[in-house]
Amino acid sequence: MSDLNKVVLSGRLTADPELRQTSDGTTVCAFTIACNRLDKNKESVAEFINIVTWKHTAEFVARNFCKGKMIIIEGSLRKRKYQDKKYPEVSHYVTEVFANEVHFAGDKKETDAANVTEPDVDVDLSDFEEVIGDSDLPF
Repeated sequence: MSDLNKVVLSGRLTADPELRQTSDGTTVCAFTIACNRLDKNKESVAEFINIVTWKHTAEFVARNFCKGKMIIIEGSLRKRKYQDKKYPEVSHYVTEVFANEVHFAGDKKETDAANVTEPDVDVDLSDFEEVIGDSDLPF
């Protein structure tokens, strides 16, 4: 059996995503999401997780998501190391999720807006003919 490295997360973007290009022209988008988890006392704790997307997925995120938007991420966990520019003897380690797929997630504001009912409006239905069965339909 092969090893499995799959991550699925949902959370809100903590800032607008940053779209950049590598030196060879590959599009990359980095952003952070806030995800909630329950601690040992069953209290909600926010985790801030760095996400990286590439190419078309990066462009999609930059076009469609902004700070505060809900997002669902599917990808894999990656670790990398880099040297501090100011203190070359210091190494920094970063853990991030490389997202293969991103999905829209329902926002509370959007859900609330969808549940708003329109006020009653008087509509004249006298020109409409009642259709009793499917056989009466013209198509």
